[in-house]
Amino acid sequence: MKKIVCLFTILLLAAGICCVAQAEDSLQNIRKSGVLRAGVKDLTPSFALADIKTGEISGYDVDFVRAIARRLGVRLEITPFGGEENERIDALTEGRVDIVAATMTKTKEREKLIDFSHTYFVTAQKFLVHKGTVQRLSDLKNKKIGTVDQTTSVTNLRKSIPSASIVLFTGYVPAFLALQNREIFAVSTDEAILAGILTKAEKGVFEIPKVSISREPYGLGVRKGHTSFLRYVNQTLLEMERSGEAQRIFDKWFGPESEAPLERTFRITAT
Repeated sequence: MKKIVCLFTILLLAAGICCVAQAEDSLQNIRKSGVLRAGVKDLTPSFALADIKTGEISGYDVDFVRAIARRLGVRLEITPFGGEENERIDALTEGRVDIVAATMTKTKEREKLIDFSHTYFVTAQKFLVHKGTVQRLSDLKNKKIGTVDQTTSVTNLRKSIPSASIVLFTGYVPAFLALQNREIFAVSTDEAILAGILTKAEKGVFEIPKVSISREPYGLGVRKGHTSFLRYVNQTLLEMERSGEAQRIFDKWFGPESEAPLERTFRITAT
């Protein structure tokens, strides 16, 4: 009986060691390869957008993963995602990227599949409309509202405006084009994304009314159970907040002198 107990104990210890090793894999592999593979949405103005001429992707999300790569002392390799929102999580779980920085709201459903960092951006879901058409939430009742499929925006719209006809798109660019052509009444998603879209729109034609339906905290996504890498990412985010780097990145993309000015109503904290 003692032999069986000892054998069982050894197996448990071995399993624990394997779990620890697995949790450290991301961080060890990144350092060993010298590359941090980051997934971003490259059609999201102000967060990650590819330059038409050079193809270089830049934005708030890119600057954050670049800061993490710099602290690790490794090269940053950007992987752009297409229109499928679920690709963000699939890329992580399938091991195609090490981290995802892609305007991803932290939800309980997603936390079952991946781990999230501390919140590094907070926004609210709002609406982009033709100027003067919306003053209150009731103005959106029974209207066609466009948003991107497989996002929290869909769930929030169905809950907040059940009478609305929700039109699903593969990305924000086709959604905005539909608004421009008056095929839909509004586009709804996070205010920060809408502000970026607004910078590319004709001046004085569209606006984002002061009507919101949810709070959206963004987290950087890492593979489930890779606690060493997650801890490293969180420590980096807290250091960026303390040093003022996080504020500088925000001001670069959303400050008063930026194309998409927003108020920073949050700080990066461990809670």
